[in-house]
Amino acid sequence: MLDDCIFCKIVAGEISASKIYEDDKILAFLDIKPVNPGHTLIISKDHFADFLQAPDEIICQMTLVTKKIGQKILDSRLGQGVNITNNIKSAAGQVVNHIHIHVIPRLENDGFELWHGREYAEGEEKKIAEKLKS
Repeated sequence: MLDDCIFCKIVAGEISASKIYEDDKILAFLDIKPVNPGHTLIISKDHFADFLQAPDEIICQMTLVTKKIGQKILDSRLGQGVNITNNIKSAAGQVVNHIHIHVIPRLENDGFELWHGREYAEGEEKKIAEKLKS
């Protein structure tokens, strides 16, 4: 646990949260600034800075809980679809440096935009693929 980590404080009970799932390793609670109602955060109870720093076992457990919460969002009709996202580092939008997965209910025409893609320049795709393979 880190003293200045808001998610560690939630795990420790120092800050309240609307918890919707909890086991010995994982906690899920409602985001306080939801994209849409039901927007849930899945976190590890142990502190890891991000997805890439966490042990595979934690990633697997978080993924299973994410699947349950996503299905519950659809079953309860909070969303017509679900975005499951994870941001790693501030350049990608990570605000809290504690591993967390967003499960975001989506509705047709809710106004939330993801990202805008672009096509690769001539030869760029092949160069990028080679970098990622090596």
